[in-house]
Amino acid sequence: MVAPPRRTGPARLDALVARAAAAGPPLPCAVAHPCDPNSLAGALDAAAAGLIAPVLVGPAARIRAAADAAGLDISGLPIEDVPHSHAAAERAVALARDGSVGALMKGSLHTDELLAAVVAREGGLRTERRLSHCFVLDVPLYHKLLVVTDAAINILPDLETKADIARNAIDLCRALGIARPKLAVLAAVETVTPRQPATVDAAALAKMADRGQIEGGEVDGPLAFDNAINAEAAAAKHLLSPVAGDPDILLVPDLESGNILAKQLQYLAGAESAGVVVGARVPIALTSRADGAATRLASCAVMRLGAGMRLRRHGGP
Repeated sequence: MVAPPRRTGPARLDALVARAAAAGPPLPCAVAHPCDPNSLAGALDAAAAGLIAPVLVGPAARIRAAADAAGLDISGLPIEDVPHSHAAAERAVALARDGSVGALMKGSLHTDELLAAVVAREGGLRTERRLSHCFVLDVPLYHKLLVVTDAAINILPDLETKADIARNAIDLCRALGIARPKLAVLAAVETVTPRQPATVDAAALAKMADRGQIEGGEVDGPLAFDNAINAEAAAAKHLLSPVAGDPDILLVPDLESGNILAKQLQYLAGAESAGVVVGARVPIALTSRADGAATRLASCAVMRLGAGMRLRRHGGP
């Protein structure tokens, strides 16, 4: 079998940014507690690219001080003045809930602060789905964008949670322009054995997709990483699979394995990345303090496209 081609031409995440910018007017987005130069610059870069119309939510004096220290001009941006990070998370969520904004972006507060407001039973942004996180990765040696999920929210997901993780990732990939995404459910081996519960969950997810309980994509598993990602490895194991060698999505057994996998691809394989939380009423761009400008911009592009599909499907934010 012929190995997948190396990436050529412009980075695929750059193309995604361009597509998102052309998708319509900038998306109103609440930026929760942007009190450091990186989160402020990320919001301004996304606004300059035509992706979002930022609403800065946090202590106004701290936001302006951070902008002054970094030489950033925020004079044209609205600021929702609240006293601290918890209040910023709650106010950002309230803006999304009442339709004032169609997305959220994490600033310099802790992830759990923002998500606690998102999942609050009173005033949150819950849907029938569990929340999950998707890393969208442009891996130089892989032939298309690759989504790794969930590597940031669900620590030890059970079968029902994994089903929602799969549904969320498939919906996101469809929003990114993939008509029928291919999802590989990873385990250590490709055979089903009760001694390794991840293989049993993987087989159940594949059958759930066969029966229409997970819609919109091709799902197969269990697949070990090598035969999921490489057609030659799958052929060596005599695997007949519509997914092996060509997945759009890798669904991992737990948060630790997913986090390690995504960061290995970033730091050892040179992958460029974006990160977004899906499953809430609006998408959430979730970046870390270590992320650079390109990652923040790409995350806003993925968020913008995801919000567009949600608006088309559900008729509101």
